[in-house]
Amino acid sequence: MQNCISHIKTTLGTHYSASEINSFIRIIFESVCGYTLTDLILHKNTILSDSTRKQIDKIVERIDQNEPIQYILGKCRFCGITFSVTPDVLIPRPETEEMVELIATRHFGTNPRILDIGTGSGCIAVSLAKKIQKSDVDAWDISENALQIARKNAQENNVTVTFEQIDIIQESPQINRQYDIIVSNPPYVCLNEKADMEKNVLDYEPHLALFVPNEDPLLFYRLILQAGRRLLTDNGYIYFEINRKFGNETAALLQTNGYEKIEIIQDISGNDRIITARLKR
Repeated sequence: MQNCISHIKTTLGTHYSASEINSFIRIIFESVCGYTLTDLILHKNTILSDSTRKQIDKIVERIDQNEPIQYILGKCRFCGITFSVTPDVLIPRPETEEMVELIATRHFGTNPRILDIGTGSGCIAVSLAKKIQKSDVDAWDISENALQIARKNAQENNVTVTFEQIDIIQESPQINRQYDIIVSNPPYVCLNEKADMEKNVLDYEPHLALFVPNEDPLLFYRLILQAGRRLLTDNGYIYFEINRKFGNETAALLQTNGYEKIEIIQDISGNDRIITARLKR
């Protein structure tokens, strides 16, 4: 096994940092061999079978071509839960976990009606359904392919979420239901930020879920806030993941649309990343 680990480090060393490579090694051996981090230490002198070595080599070759390991393995961990992912959905990020944990902490012990707009893999909706056990969760997305993955994730994690194909740009959804919480991680990366992005994101993750026009970076926030005035209950809450460059602009948009108790919350890296507010009627 040591030879295999050395091969991984040599192959990926020109593209990735040592910490990233160590993370790849842990994930690969957990997925292929079922090894924990402790097992890696205890079994370091184990001789791998030819089939296992070939399987690992194929994974490493794809990683070396900048393909995200989550897509290669078809799964990732988010909020302690395993999610299926394909190139039809964004790979869930740690920053989004922080938003889910914030909502779960603030609304624990309640039985809120929750709407997740732009659900993608369903990571937010499914995680909240698990963490707030008496919640009633709906989730929308424009992509039917994404919704198929989201439905699979809800089923595999044994939670009930109602998924619907709705395009918030093209439609003004005539929904009779109201919600206590609306949450969204909408597209928020401006097209002119492409040059600063990693190749594995640009080449593999769905651009529909990533980018907004340079001239209208708050497009989805504005549309969701307008819909929220009809969809939220009195004193209902809204939670957004945001572009760190537009925290103050997003807060001003919330205020303009009649929301109060606006908070901008920084992520673990110190960037403006979450904004929350309450609807004022």
